[in-house]
Amino acid sequence: MKKVISIFALSICSVFCALAQTTVASKSTIVIIPGSWSSAADWGYVVPHLKAAGNEVIVVDLPGHGTDKTPIGSITFQGYVDAVKKAIGSRKNITLVAHSFGGVVLNQVAEDIPAQISKLVYVAAYVPKNGESLLSLATADADSHLGKVLQIKEKEGLAVVPNEGIVDAFFADAPKQVQDYAVAHFPVEPLAPLATPVKTTEANYGKLKKVYVFTADDHTNSPTLQHKMVSENNITKTYTLPSSHTPFVSMPSVLAAIINNEVIQ
Repeated sequence: MKKVISIFALSICSVFCALAQTTVASKSTIVIIPGSWSSAADWGYVVPHLKAAGNEVIVVDLPGHGTDKTPIGSITFQGYVDAVKKAIGSRKNITLVAHSFGGVVLNQVAEDIPAQISKLVYVAAYVPKNGESLLSLATADADSHLGKVLQIKEKEGLAVVPNEGIVDAFFADAPKQVQDYAVAHFPVEPLAPLATPVKTTEANYGKLKKVYVFTADDHTNSPTLQHKMVSENNITKTYTLPSSHTPFVSMPSVLAAIINNEVIQ
């Protein structure tokens, strides 16, 4: 317990001390890519903190998620990438933030439009190397609780988390009312994009600045896999939060402070 408190205290201190010493930067655009089984609405507690710092904030509903009603059978990984690029438009100086599977989408977007991106911020995210997919990374994660309960329904083209596995995998440190709501409203996830590999190069994606936010109590993307991906992708700047897989729910103000801090660095 003492170690967790220490990690949390250090995280808060490093973020807010840096913020206190830095003047307000010119307006930037933060684009957030949610993960699987997630939508823009899930970032509702984070966005006000980001906007209060003077940033334009765009949280993308990927096809078939949130308010987007694209039929499951029409959803592809390329469709996800195109949706993010459409949301960005001609904007530049983008801080691109991704959670979980959103990290896979982020990598492909960064590869396609590197000149518009200033920094990549991964939040408990999967970070694939060229040729890797979400499934190729996740199925190798022996410490993940999610892998033990996830149901792959190939005929329907869906990845399904049974009710009994939702809280443990995603929301272990969330308020009880949030846990109950999540179980009652948890969606299914299109399968095809999860198996699609990214195609990235050192010349484009590889040259961009990268930051990782570790989630120390994550039961979906285990800390073991997180650290492995960070070391394999030469990510040298990191933060650590003592949270589950969804810090945008359990500690939104701290997560927002980290993101805001990276915008002005």
